[in-house]
Amino acid sequence: MASTSFEPGALAPSGMIPLSVPLLSGNEWKYLKECLDSGWVSSAGPFVDRFERMVADYAGTQHGVAIVNGTAALHTALLIAGVEPDDEVLVSTLTFIAPVNTIRYAGAWPVLIDAEPAHWQMDPQRVADFLDNECRWQNHELRNKANGRRVKAIMPVHILGHPCDMDPILAAARKYDLIVIEDATESLGAEYKGRKVGHLGDIGCFSFNGNKIITTGGGGMIVTDDANWTAKAKYLSTQAKDDPIEYVHNEIGFNYRLTNIQAALGCAQMEQMDETLSKKRAIAGRYGSALGDVPGVSLMREASWASSNFWMYTVLIDGKIYGENSRALMRRLAREDIQSRPLWQPMHQSPACQDFQVRGGEVADLLHRDALTLPCSAGLPLDDQDRVIDAIQAGVR
Repeated sequence: MASTSFEPGALAPSGMIPLSVPLLSGNEWKYLKECLDSGWVSSAGPFVDRFERMVADYAGTQHGVAIVNGTAALHTALLIAGVEPDDEVLVSTLTFIAPVNTIRYAGAWPVLIDAEPAHWQMDPQRVADFLDNECRWQNHELRNKANGRRVKAIMPVHILGHPCDMDPILAAARKYDLIVIEDATESLGAEYKGRKVGHLGDIGCFSFNGNKIITTGGGGMIVTDDANWTAKAKYLSTQAKDDPIEYVHNEIGFNYRLTNIQAALGCAQMEQMDETLSKKRAIAGRYGSALGDVPGVSLMREASWASSNFWMYTVLIDGKIYGENSRALMRRLAREDIQSRPLWQPMHQSPACQDFQVRGGEVADLLHRDALTLPCSAGLPLDDQDRVIDAIQAGVR
Protein backbone atom coordinates (compact mmCIF):
# COMPACT_ATOMS: atom_id res chain seq x y z
CA MET A 1 0.00 0.00 0.00
CA ALA A 2 1.33 3.42 -0.89
CA SER A 3 1.66 5.94 1.91
CA THR A 4 -0.96 8.70 2.09
CA SER A 5 1.15 10.94 4.28
CA PHE A 6 2.87 12.99 1.56
CA GLU A 7 2.15 16.70 1.50
CA PRO A 8 -0.52 18.09 -0.86
CA GLY A 9 1.20 19.38 -3.95
CA ALA A 10 4.19 17.06 -3.50
CA LEU A 11 5.10 14.36 -5.98
CA ALA A 12 2.98 11.29 -5.28
CA PRO A 13 4.53 7.82 -5.07
CA SER A 14 4.43 5.93 -8.36
CA GLY A 15 0.97 4.54 -9.05
CA MET A 16 -0.66 6.68 -6.37
CA ILE A 17 -3.54 8.97 -7.31
CA PRO A 18 -2.93 12.07 -5.15
CA LEU A 19 -5.66 14.24 -3.75
CA SER A 20 -4.64 17.49 -5.43
CA VAL A 21 -1.41 18.53 -7.15
CA PRO A 22 -0.69 21.67 -9.17
CA LEU A 23 -1.06 21.95 -12.92
CA LEU A 24 2.16 23.51 -14.24
CA SER A 25 1.80 23.61 -18.00
CA GLY A 26 2.32 27.22 -19.07
CA ASN A 27 5.06 29.83 -18.81
CA GLU A 28 6.26 28.82 -15.35
CA TRP A 29 9.78 27.81 -16.44
CA LYS A 30 10.14 30.86 -18.67
CA TYR A 31 9.15 33.35 -15.98
CA LEU A 32 11.23 31.67 -13.28
CA LYS A 33 14.24 31.84 -15.60
CA GLU A 34 13.60 35.56 -16.09
CA CYS A 35 13.82 36.02 -12.33
CA LEU A 36 17.04 34.04 -12.10
CA ASP A 37 18.60 35.79 -15.08
CA SER A 38 17.69 39.26 -13.79
CA GLY A 39 18.49 38.61 -10.14
CA TRP A 40 15.00 39.75 -9.05
CA VAL A 41 14.20 36.82 -6.77
CA SER A 42 13.25 38.42 -3.44
CA SER A 43 10.36 40.56 -2.18
CA ALA A 44 10.53 43.19 -4.92
CA GLY A 45 10.44 42.95 -8.68
CA PRO A 46 8.22 43.36 -11.72
CA PHE A 47 6.38 40.07 -11.32
CA VAL A 48 5.06 41.09 -7.90
CA ASP A 49 3.37 44.17 -9.36
CA ARG A 50 2.11 42.20 -12.34
CA PHE A 51 0.70 39.41 -10.20
CA GLU A 52 -1.10 41.86 -7.92
CA ARG A 53 -2.70 43.50 -10.93
CA MET A 54 -3.71 40.17 -12.51
CA VAL A 55 -5.42 38.85 -9.39
CA ALA A 56 -7.13 42.16 -8.60
CA ASP A 57 -8.41 42.45 -12.15
CA TYR A 58 -9.64 38.88 -12.08
CA ALA A 59 -11.50 39.41 -8.80
CA GLY A 60 -12.85 42.75 -10.01
CA THR A 61 -11.21 44.84 -7.29
CA GLN A 62 -9.21 48.04 -7.56
CA HIS A 63 -6.18 46.82 -5.64
CA GLY A 64 -4.21 43.70 -4.74
CA VAL A 65 -1.41 43.17 -2.22
CA ALA A 66 0.74 40.07 -2.62
CA ILE A 67 1.40 38.32 0.70
CA VAL A 68 3.60 35.40 1.72
CA ASN A 69 0.65 33.03 2.33
CA GLY A 70 -3.09 32.98 2.82
CA THR A 71 -2.86 32.93 6.60
CA ALA A 72 -0.70 36.07 6.62
CA ALA A 73 -3.17 37.69 4.21
CA LEU A 74 -6.03 37.05 6.64
CA HIS A 75 -4.00 38.35 9.58
CA THR A 76 -3.07 41.51 7.70
CA ALA A 77 -6.66 41.99 6.55
CA LEU A 78 -7.89 41.92 10.14
CA LEU A 79 -5.34 44.54 11.14
CA ILE A 80 -6.08 46.95 8.31
CA ALA A 81 -9.80 46.56 9.02
CA GLY A 82 -9.21 47.87 12.54
CA VAL A 83 -9.77 44.66 14.49
CA GLU A 84 -8.23 45.18 17.93
CA PRO A 85 -7.45 43.03 20.99
CA ASP A 86 -10.61 41.74 22.71
CA ASP A 87 -12.80 42.45 19.69
CA GLU A 88 -14.94 39.62 18.35
CA VAL A 89 -15.05 38.28 14.80
CA LEU A 90 -17.70 35.87 13.51
CA VAL A 91 -16.13 33.03 11.51
CA SER A 92 -17.13 29.64 10.11
CA THR A 93 -16.68 26.66 12.44
CA LEU A 94 -16.34 24.27 9.48
CA THR A 95 -12.99 25.42 8.13
CA PHE A 96 -9.29 24.81 8.17
CA ILE A 97 -7.99 26.41 11.36
CA ALA A 98 -6.07 29.26 9.67
CA PRO A 99 -8.78 31.98 9.83
CA VAL A 100 -9.49 31.19 13.47
CA ASN A 101 -5.78 31.37 14.27
CA THR A 102 -5.45 34.76 12.60
CA ILE A 103 -8.25 36.22 14.70
CA ARG A 104 -6.27 35.22 17.77
CA TYR A 105 -3.06 36.62 16.23
CA ALA A 106 -4.84 39.97 16.24
CA GLY A 107 -5.75 39.49 19.90
CA ALA A 108 -9.43 39.18 19.01
CA TRP A 109 -11.87 36.36 19.78
CA PRO A 110 -13.64 34.09 17.26
CA VAL A 111 -17.36 33.45 17.44
CA LEU A 112 -17.80 30.14 15.63
CA ILE A 113 -20.83 29.92 13.34
CA ASP A 114 -22.25 26.62 12.13
CA ALA A 115 -22.58 25.57 8.49
CA GLU A 116 -25.90 25.38 6.68
CA PRO A 117 -26.75 21.86 5.44
CA ALA A 118 -27.41 22.52 1.75
CA HIS A 119 -24.04 23.86 0.61
CA TRP A 120 -21.98 23.52 3.82
CA GLN A 121 -21.13 27.23 4.13
CA MET A 122 -21.51 29.70 7.02
CA ASP A 123 -25.18 29.79 8.05
CA PRO A 124 -26.50 33.35 7.41
CA GLN A 125 -29.46 32.83 9.73
CA ARG A 126 -27.21 31.99 12.67
CA VAL A 127 -25.17 35.10 11.90
CA ALA A 128 -28.27 37.28 11.98
CA ASP A 129 -29.66 35.58 15.10
CA PHE A 130 -26.43 36.15 17.01
CA LEU A 131 -26.13 39.80 16.03
CA ASP A 132 -29.82 40.61 16.56
CA ASN A 133 -30.48 38.64 19.73
CA GLU A 134 -27.18 38.18 21.56
CA CYS A 135 -25.66 41.61 20.99
CA ARG A 136 -26.68 45.17 21.75
CA TRP A 137 -26.01 48.46 19.96
CA GLN A 138 -24.22 50.79 22.38
CA ASN A 139 -22.47 54.09 21.67
CA HIS A 140 -22.35 53.40 17.93
CA GLU A 141 -20.80 49.96 18.48
CA LEU A 142 -22.16 46.44 18.63
CA ARG A 143 -21.39 44.66 21.90
CA ASN A 144 -21.79 41.02 22.90
CA LYS A 145 -24.33 40.97 25.75
CA ALA A 146 -22.58 38.07 27.46
CA ASN A 147 -19.12 39.60 27.79
CA GLY A 148 -19.28 43.22 26.64
CA ARG A 149 -16.78 42.71 23.83
CA ARG A 150 -17.07 44.79 20.69
CA VAL A 151 -18.15 42.81 17.62
CA LYS A 152 -16.04 44.21 14.80
CA ALA A 153 -16.12 41.92 11.75
CA ILE A 154 -17.49 38.86 10.01
CA MET A 155 -15.15 36.44 8.26
CA PRO A 156 -17.19 34.03 6.09
CA VAL A 157 -15.04 31.18 4.76
CA HIS A 158 -15.96 30.03 1.25
CA ILE A 159 -15.02 26.39 1.80
CA LEU A 160 -14.23 23.83 -0.91
CA GLY A 161 -14.59 26.37 -3.71
CA HIS A 162 -18.27 27.23 -3.18
CA PRO A 163 -19.31 30.73 -2.05
CA CYS A 164 -21.27 31.48 1.08
CA ASP A 165 -24.72 33.01 0.66
CA MET A 166 -23.39 36.54 1.00
CA ASP A 167 -26.40 38.84 0.62
CA PRO A 168 -27.92 38.09 4.05
CA ILE A 169 -24.47 38.10 5.66
CA LEU A 170 -23.72 41.49 4.12
CA ALA A 171 -27.13 42.82 5.15
CA ALA A 172 -26.47 41.81 8.75
CA ALA A 173 -23.01 43.38 8.61
CA ARG A 174 -24.25 46.68 7.16
CA LYS A 175 -27.01 46.85 9.78
CA TYR A 176 -24.38 46.98 12.51
CA ASP A 177 -21.48 48.65 10.67
CA LEU A 178 -19.31 45.51 10.65
CA ILE A 179 -16.42 44.85 8.28
CA VAL A 180 -16.74 41.75 6.08
CA ILE A 181 -13.46 39.96 5.32
CA GLU A 182 -13.95 37.12 2.87
CA ASP A 183 -11.74 34.10 3.42
CA ALA A 184 -11.71 33.13 -0.24
CA THR A 185 -8.48 31.20 0.12
CA GLU A 186 -10.05 28.09 -1.42
CA SER A 187 -12.34 29.78 -3.88
CA LEU A 188 -10.52 31.90 -6.46
CA GLY A 189 -12.72 31.91 -9.55
CA ALA A 190 -15.96 31.05 -7.78
CA GLU A 191 -18.91 33.38 -8.31
CA TYR A 192 -21.88 34.55 -6.28
CA LYS A 193 -24.77 35.88 -8.38
CA GLY A 194 -22.38 36.63 -11.21
CA ARG A 195 -19.73 38.35 -9.05
CA LYS A 196 -16.34 36.89 -8.19
CA VAL A 197 -15.61 35.97 -4.60
CA GLY A 198 -13.14 38.33 -2.98
CA HIS A 199 -15.13 41.32 -4.19
CA LEU A 200 -18.34 40.62 -2.30
CA GLY A 201 -17.34 42.04 1.09
CA ASP A 202 -14.93 44.78 2.08
CA ILE A 203 -11.70 42.78 1.84
CA GLY A 204 -10.95 39.43 0.21
CA CYS A 205 -8.08 37.03 0.83
CA PHE A 206 -6.73 34.28 -1.43
CA SER A 207 -4.22 31.48 -0.95
CA PHE A 208 -1.83 30.04 -3.52
CA ASN A 209 -0.60 27.01 -1.61
CA GLY A 210 0.50 23.99 -3.64
CA ASN A 211 -2.94 22.38 -3.65
CA LYS A 212 -4.99 25.48 -4.45
CA ILE A 213 -6.69 26.28 -7.77
CA ILE A 214 -3.51 28.12 -8.79
CA THR A 215 -0.21 28.05 -6.93
CA THR A 216 2.86 30.11 -6.23
CA GLY A 217 4.25 27.30 -4.07
CA GLY A 218 3.16 29.29 -1.05
CA GLY A 219 1.54 32.68 -1.27
CA GLY A 220 -1.53 34.79 -0.72
CA MET A 221 -3.24 37.98 -1.78
CA ILE A 222 -5.38 40.69 -0.25
CA VAL A 223 -7.85 42.37 -2.62
CA THR A 224 -9.95 45.43 -1.90
CA ASP A 225 -11.28 48.64 -3.42
CA ASP A 226 -9.97 50.74 -0.54
CA ALA A 227 -6.74 52.58 -1.36
CA ASN A 228 -5.99 53.38 2.29
CA TRP A 229 -6.31 49.75 3.34
CA THR A 230 -4.09 48.78 0.41
CA ALA A 231 -1.38 51.20 1.47
CA LYS A 232 -1.64 49.99 5.07
CA ALA A 233 -1.36 46.35 3.98
CA LYS A 234 1.79 47.08 1.97
CA TYR A 235 3.20 49.03 4.90
CA LEU A 236 2.53 46.34 7.51
CA SER A 237 3.68 43.50 5.26
CA THR A 238 7.07 45.12 4.67
CA GLN A 239 8.04 45.55 8.33
CA ALA A 240 6.25 48.94 8.66
CA LYS A 241 9.19 50.94 7.37
CA ASP A 242 8.59 54.67 7.78
CA ASP A 243 12.12 55.56 6.69
CA PRO A 244 13.75 52.79 4.64
CA ILE A 245 17.12 54.56 4.67
CA GLU A 246 17.40 55.20 8.41
CA TYR A 247 15.25 52.15 9.30
CA VAL A 248 12.68 54.04 11.32
CA HIS A 249 9.59 52.02 12.30
CA ASN A 250 6.64 53.70 14.00
CA GLU A 251 4.60 50.50 14.23
CA ILE A 252 5.15 46.77 14.59
CA GLY A 253 5.25 45.30 11.11
CA PHE A 254 5.64 41.88 9.54
CA ASN A 255 7.82 40.18 6.94
CA TYR A 256 4.81 39.15 4.89
CA ARG A 257 5.57 40.21 1.30
CA LEU A 258 5.57 37.67 -1.52
CA THR A 259 8.80 37.17 -3.45
CA ASN A 260 9.23 38.04 -7.11
CA ILE A 261 10.10 34.44 -7.92
CA GLN A 262 6.84 33.22 -6.38
CA ALA A 263 4.90 35.95 -8.15
CA ALA A 264 6.43 34.87 -11.45
CA LEU A 265 4.99 31.42 -10.90
CA GLY A 266 1.67 33.02 -10.03
CA CYS A 267 1.59 35.08 -13.23
CA ALA A 268 2.07 31.94 -15.31
CA GLN A 269 -0.68 30.23 -13.33
CA MET A 270 -3.10 33.14 -13.72
CA GLU A 271 -2.63 33.01 -17.48
CA GLN A 272 -4.11 29.50 -17.32
CA MET A 273 -6.86 30.29 -14.81
CA ASP A 274 -9.82 29.89 -17.14
CA GLU A 275 -8.51 26.57 -18.48
CA THR A 276 -7.78 25.29 -14.96
CA LEU A 277 -11.23 26.27 -13.75
CA SER A 278 -12.81 24.52 -16.73
CA LYS A 279 -10.87 21.34 -15.98
CA LYS A 280 -11.91 21.39 -12.32
CA ARG A 281 -15.56 21.84 -13.22
CA ALA A 282 -15.33 19.06 -15.81
CA ILE A 283 -13.96 16.63 -13.22
CA ALA A 284 -16.75 17.59 -10.84
CA GLY A 285 -19.30 17.02 -13.58
CA ARG A 286 -17.86 13.60 -14.38
CA TYR A 287 -17.87 12.53 -10.73
CA GLY A 288 -21.39 13.83 -10.32
CA SER A 289 -22.70 11.91 -13.33
CA ALA A 290 -21.00 8.68 -12.29
CA LEU A 291 -21.66 8.76 -8.54
CA GLY A 292 -25.04 10.46 -8.33
CA ASP A 293 -26.97 7.18 -8.29
CA VAL A 294 -24.68 5.26 -5.94
CA PRO A 295 -26.72 4.37 -2.85
CA GLY A 296 -25.40 6.07 0.26
CA VAL A 297 -23.34 8.65 -1.66
CA SER A 298 -24.51 12.28 -1.62
CA LEU A 299 -22.84 14.77 -3.92
CA MET A 300 -21.71 18.29 -3.11
CA ARG A 301 -24.35 20.62 -4.48
CA GLU A 302 -23.93 23.87 -6.36
CA ALA A 303 -26.47 26.57 -5.49
CA SER A 304 -28.52 28.16 -8.25
CA TRP A 305 -26.90 31.48 -7.32
CA ALA A 306 -23.35 30.12 -7.32
CA SER A 307 -20.61 28.97 -9.61
CA SER A 308 -18.14 26.82 -7.68
CA ASN A 309 -14.52 26.30 -8.62
CA PHE A 310 -14.89 22.76 -7.17
CA TRP A 311 -11.53 23.13 -5.47
CA MET A 312 -11.90 19.93 -3.46
CA TYR A 313 -14.57 17.55 -4.75
CA THR A 314 -16.27 16.16 -1.65
CA VAL A 315 -19.05 13.62 -1.15
CA LEU A 316 -21.03 12.50 1.89
CA ILE A 317 -21.06 8.79 2.75
CA ASP A 318 -24.03 7.31 4.60
CA GLY A 319 -22.37 4.25 6.10
CA LYS A 320 -25.64 2.45 6.84
CA ILE A 321 -26.70 2.59 3.19
CA TYR A 322 -23.32 2.45 1.46
CA GLY A 323 -21.95 -0.32 3.67
CA GLU A 324 -18.81 1.57 4.73
CA ASN A 325 -18.55 4.85 6.56
CA SER A 326 -16.36 7.65 5.25
CA ARG A 327 -13.25 6.57 7.20
CA ALA A 328 -13.58 2.93 6.16
CA LEU A 329 -13.91 4.03 2.54
CA MET A 330 -10.86 6.26 2.96
CA ARG A 331 -8.83 3.29 4.21
CA ARG A 332 -10.02 1.08 1.36
CA LEU A 333 -9.18 3.71 -1.23
CA ALA A 334 -5.71 4.02 0.32
CA ARG A 335 -5.21 0.28 -0.13
CA GLU A 336 -6.00 0.86 -3.79
CA ASP A 337 -3.46 3.70 -3.99
CA ILE A 338 -6.10 6.43 -4.09
CA GLN A 339 -5.65 9.32 -1.70
CA SER A 340 -8.73 10.84 -0.07
CA ARG A 341 -9.33 12.75 3.14
CA PRO A 342 -12.10 13.85 5.50
CA LEU A 343 -13.00 17.45 6.12
CA TRP A 344 -11.28 19.35 8.89
CA GLN A 345 -12.26 18.81 12.48
CA PRO A 346 -14.82 21.58 13.14
CA MET A 347 -13.30 24.37 15.16
CA HIS A 348 -15.68 23.93 18.08
CA GLN A 349 -14.36 20.36 18.44
CA SER A 350 -10.71 21.42 18.26
CA PRO A 351 -8.78 21.29 21.55
CA ALA A 352 -7.17 24.57 20.47
CA CYS A 353 -10.55 26.32 20.31
CA GLN A 354 -12.36 25.26 23.46
CA ASP A 355 -12.50 28.77 24.91
CA PHE A 356 -14.38 30.18 21.92
CA GLN A 357 -18.10 30.82 21.61
CA VAL A 358 -19.97 28.61 19.14
CA ARG A 359 -23.43 28.98 17.66
CA GLY A 360 -24.78 25.65 16.47
CA GLY A 361 -22.24 23.08 15.36
CA GLU A 362 -24.50 20.11 14.72
CA VAL A 363 -24.40 20.49 10.93
CA ALA A 364 -20.62 20.82 10.92
CA ASP A 365 -20.35 17.71 13.09
CA LEU A 366 -22.43 15.66 10.65
CA LEU A 367 -20.45 16.91 7.68
CA HIS A 368 -17.18 16.09 9.42
CA ARG A 369 -18.45 12.58 10.16
CA ASP A 370 -19.67 11.76 6.66
CA ALA A 371 -17.60 13.84 4.22
CA LEU A 372 -14.77 12.48 2.09
CA THR A 373 -12.78 14.48 -0.44
CA LEU A 374 -11.75 12.67 -3.64
CA PRO A 375 -8.78 13.20 -5.99
CA CYS A 376 -9.50 16.27 -8.09
CA SER A 377 -6.25 17.71 -9.46
CA ALA A 378 -6.94 19.89 -12.49
CA GLY A 379 -4.67 17.62 -14.53
CA LEU A 380 -6.20 14.36 -13.25
CA PRO A 381 -6.20 11.93 -16.23
CA LEU A 382 -9.44 10.29 -17.31
CA ASP A 383 -8.03 6.86 -16.47
CA ASP A 384 -7.38 7.97 -12.91
CA GLN A 385 -10.84 9.48 -12.66
CA ASP A 386 -12.20 6.12 -13.77
CA ARG A 387 -10.15 4.35 -11.08
CA VAL A 388 -11.69 6.55 -8.42
CA ILE A 389 -15.19 6.12 -9.78
CA ASP A 390 -14.83 2.34 -10.09
CA ALA A 391 -13.48 2.05 -6.55
CA ILE A 392 -16.45 3.93 -5.09
CA GLN A 393 -19.00 2.10 -7.21
CA ALA A 394 -17.41 -1.19 -6.17
CA GLY A 395 -18.42 -0.57 -2.57
CA VAL A 396 -22.07 -1.35 -3.32
CA ARG A 397 -21.66 -4.20 -5.79
